[in-house]
Order: sequence, then structure tokens, then C-alpha cells
Amino acid sequence: MRLKSLDVFRGIAIASMILVNNPGSWKQVYPPLEHAEWHGCTPTDLVFPFFLFIVGCAMSFSLSKYTETTTKIETNIYWRIARRAAILFILGFLLNTSSIALDVLLNNAPVENFGKIRIMGVLQRIGLAYAISAIAILNLSPRNQKLLAVAVLFGYWAALTVFAVGGYTTSALTPEGNLGGYVDRLILGSQHLYKGGPFDPEGLFSTLPAVVTVLIGYFTGEWLRVQQIKTRTSINLAICGLSCVVIGSLWGFSFPINKQLWTSSYVVFTAGWALLLLAVCYETIEVRGWKWGRPFEIMGLNAIFLFVASGIVARILLKTHIGSGKTAPSTYTWIYENWFLPWAGALNGSLAFALTTVLFWWLILYGMYRRGWEIKI
Repeated sequence: MRLKSLDVFRGIAIASMILVNNPGSWKQVYPPLEHAEWHGCTPTDLVFPFFLFIVGCAMSFSLSKYTETTTKIETNIYWRIARRAAILFILGFLLNTSSIALDVLLNNAPVENFGKIRIMGVLQRIGLAYAISAIAILNLSPRNQKLLAVAVLFGYWAALTVFAVGGYTTSALTPEGNLGGYVDRLILGSQHLYKGGPFDPEGLFSTLPAVVTVLIGYFTGEWLRVQQIKTRTSINLAICGLSCVVIGSLWGFSFPINKQLWTSSYVVFTAGWALLLLAVCYETIEVRGWKWGRPFEIMGLNAIFLFVASGIVARILLKTHIGSGKTAPSTYTWIYENWFLPWAGALNGSLAFALTTVLFWWLILYGMYRRGWEIKI
């Protein structure tokens, strides 16, 4: 069984990720296309949890042949899980490495910078969250899976609000004063965190609640697999989604909604929005048979390839320059300032640059789709 609505949802998530990651200028971005500075949630802050939610939904279908049998699970399935997680982690690490490598090769940056490579990142988190979730799914009963998800959410809440770090109060939850940042600095080292900062938004400790985002997607997929394709199913999805949005919002008063810390309230709140969007996709595509989602479905079929390839190209454009001298703009900036800024203005030009980037990659993926190329990990 394969639901097109899930493929479309995945395509929406990855297209949105490309859009928000590639503005013409980071100084000229419409507020909804920016991340919340710290506490709070913008539409952009929904993108990554949407992707993890879809990973969980897909796992419901891919692991069904193992979860629906009482026979002992073969060891090779764990090797497949480990292999997939390792590939995702390595791809993400290589993306981080490529930025420094390009600086060293093209901009005479010191070789010592390789000692400051960021270890974690988006793909690394996806890989770890996938592996932990898969192991839990294969070894725990459905009831215990749900108990685990609840325990992690409340345990993470307790951990961040009980343990004060760096002289800050537990109510502050600052970038410098949170347990997640302390754990990341202790294990990974500050020089290997995002921009060498006090914490990493895709750090190790905050990956634990991200696992719950995957599990919620899995629970949703499991439920969908046994439902009839009808409007009542869409309504139930929407009701659950609205309930999660309300619960997450209320929880946010005591444990702020925060993407960078991946707080428990953020998990519930974003899962609610994921369920609402999935309800729309399910109703229009599965129930009513509307064809609007094909462009997104094409992007969703090669989502990981798209993320990696677009990341490499963006880094090349940022590290190469047009002209000579210290004031020579990067190729990325030159394209924005010469092809988009003159006719669209600063803010709209930055948005047009991002939309053009999405269109550029859609055309490449459409060519892959026409040839039947689907790169899987």
C-alpha cells in the first residue's frame, strides 16, 4: 500500500526546505520565511519536523512486514537500519566538511579549520532519529512505543527545567544555559557545534524529542493503514491535529515552544500542524482524487538527493567569487544583485531568488522522474 498524499506531503516539506534555505540575501527575508530567533514558531520552523513526521509515516509501511509477524526478526534488518542511518549521517557530515574544504581550496583559509568541522546537522539528526525509532518499533509493543514517546517528552521537559546550567535559572532556557547545550559541549566540544556556539540546534540531546516526532508520524501511518479511504478519516486527522496544536500551545506557557531546543511543546505543536496538512492532502488526493500534488510528488521521490545536491551547489556559489580582490562578491550574491535585485527590489528579489532555486531543482527532478530515476538510501 502506498499513499500518494504522503509523497506529496514529503515533496511539500522538501520544497519548503529548499525555499527557506536559499534566499537571495539573508538580510532581506519575509518574516514567515525566517526561523524564530529563539522561543516561538514561524511557518519555517514547521518544515523540519514535517520531514521527520513523514519519515515516521513511511516507516509504518516499510517496516510492516516485520511488525506484523511473530517470528524472530532477522539480524540483517538491523544492519539495513544501521547502514541507512550511517549513510545519512555521513552525507550530512560531508556537507559540513565541504564548506571548509571549499574555503581552504578557493579562499586560502587555514587548513586548521578542518579541526572545527561541525559534527551534527539536518541529515545527521534524520539518521539518528530514524535509527532510534526503528529499533524501538521493532522491539516494543504498540502500547510500549506510545509509553516511550510520552516518557521522552515529559522526561525532556523535566531535564531542561530542573537542571540549571552555567549559572542560569531553569526558567531562562537561554542558548548558553540549557542542559542540551551542556551535553553537546561535553560530548562534541564547542568547536564542533553550530558556528562554534554554546549549543547546536541539531545537537545530540535534543535529538531525543525529535525521535518522538518520528514516532508520532509512525503512529499516524499505522492508523492510516487500517482506515477506509473516506472523508471521515480526513476529519479524524484534522481533529487530532487541532487538538495537538492546542495542547502544544498551552504546554508552551510552561515549556516554551522552541525549535532550536526541540522542546516537548514544540514536538506536540508541530505534530498538530503536520496532521492538519496531511488531512488536507489525504482528503483532496486520496478521497477526492484531485491531481494538484504531482509537482510536489516529483520532488518528494528524490528528497534526500535534492537536499544534498542543492546544499553542495549553494556552497559552491557562496565560496566562489565574481571578480578579484577582497570586495569581490560571491557568485551567489552576484547572481542575486545582478539578476534579481534590479527588477524586483531587495525583499522581493530575495524571494524571487529562492523561488527560482526551487524551480531550477524541480526541473532537474522532473527530468529524473521522466527517466524513472529514484535514488534511495
